[in-house]
Amino acid sequence: MLFNSLAFAVFLPLVFAAYWLCGRHRVRLQNLLLLAASYVFYGWWDWRFLSLIVISSAVDYVVGHRLADTDVPRRRKGLLAVSLAVNLGFLGVFKYYDFFAVSLTDLLTTWGLQANPHTLRVILPVGISFYTFQTLSYSIDIYRRRLAPSRDPVAFFAFVSFFPQLVAGPIERAANLLPQFRRPRTFDSALAADGLRQILWGLIKKVVIADNAARSVDMIFDDPGAYPPPMILAGIFLFALQIYGDFSGYSDIAIGTARLFGFSLMQNFAFPYFSRDIAEFWRRWHISLSSWFRDYVFIPLGGSRGGKWFSIRNILITFTVSGLWHGANWTFVIWGLLNGLAYVPLLLAGTNKDATGVVAEGRRIPNPGEIWRMGATFAFTLLAWVFFRAANLEQALFILKRLATASWLEPLDTGLVPLHVAYGLALLVWEWFRRDGQHGLQGIPQGRPVRWALYAGLITILFTLGHFGETTFIYFQF
Repeated sequence: MLFNSLAFAVFLPLVFAAYWLCGRHRVRLQNLLLLAASYVFYGWWDWRFLSLIVISSAVDYVVGHRLADTDVPRRRKGLLAVSLAVNLGFLGVFKYYDFFAVSLTDLLTTWGLQANPHTLRVILPVGISFYTFQTLSYSIDIYRRRLAPSRDPVAFFAFVSFFPQLVAGPIERAANLLPQFRRPRTFDSALAADGLRQILWGLIKKVVIADNAARSVDMIFDDPGAYPPPMILAGIFLFALQIYGDFSGYSDIAIGTARLFGFSLMQNFAFPYFSRDIAEFWRRWHISLSSWFRDYVFIPLGGSRGGKWFSIRNILITFTVSGLWHGANWTFVIWGLLNGLAYVPLLLAGTNKDATGVVAEGRRIPNPGEIWRMGATFAFTLLAWVFFRAANLEQALFILKRLATASWLEPLDTGLVPLHVAYGLALLVWEWFRRDGQHGLQGIPQGRPVRWALYAGLITILFTLGHFGETTFIYFQF
């Protein structure tokens, strides 16, 4: 079920009404309702893949209990291995088996050897990369003795399958989200109102910004040789806005929806295109995944301990694995590696943690140094997005070559591209002035007439300019 679908517009109010009719003191009944609603939400796409969520939840629930009940190191490692094998096994089979089988065949072919790989050609279950990472972190944290296991199976299964963030995050840690399923929830009108504002803002970013930009992006990337460099550059810029509006829009809707039910999810995007270096960008982009890789990949590899070169190795491994997480294609691996290489100079200079606060805090206009740093970071991000969006490495390299060698004076046939660019620029301008909040509509003027006029204007924009049609979210494929 998609957030931007008619089905969800009916589903959400029904679940909301039934949930609060349960009564605030009947937590278990509320959790049962959320569990059932979450399975309906996911099963709406393909009910057969519900079995994967159930198995993953059951395995980690049992493993968590067994880990807490034993102090034998060998047994504890074996239990953790079971959790890793099941969860990563699902990812390996459904997401990566065909990719590695074909890649191995191509490698053998270059050596003059023939191979006939057996590919599975299975559908990638929506959200599998998100909920497997969420439940994996639960078992790992219990293994590290940083978390006590859940004794309530309903609460735990609801935590794994919580429908607002089930298929595209944020990837929540059990230490934050699981306790919220155990305590009574009281309806908070102020929290719910802010949730509705965030949902509205997320829909604006998805159906007005991202889905309109997608029309121009698809046109240009489908045949980049047919367009001059300025149009290709516009297409890359629009893809940067598309993926941001699409994914951060999903996160906004997820976080806002969770607030309607009395839950608080972590912020997943913090205005990343205003970052002053690539390290800051990754502290602001897909925060839940970046922090997951930091805690469960980078630090276990040794983190920053052991000298600069050791740290560089760990950074490059972490970013490369992060790229592969995004998709079974070498373009994602290169994209991750490029981001890692851009991080290395900051690490060597010891400036990777310098840009932590809000850029130009307390000022409307950034100073020249901030403009330069934001511009350079955004330019690099655009370069890297080419590999993320391209169908394959050949197309990515062709696009870069065309930007470098083709004439920038060729006549333009722009169509809707300038209009879509204007939408994107309007979003960036708005978010620049809201960059110290949690989302674009937080902290708007308190006068009721101003607020309601703004809501009416945004809803009008939503239904006037929105590109509806139940288009899926980009990160569903990851």
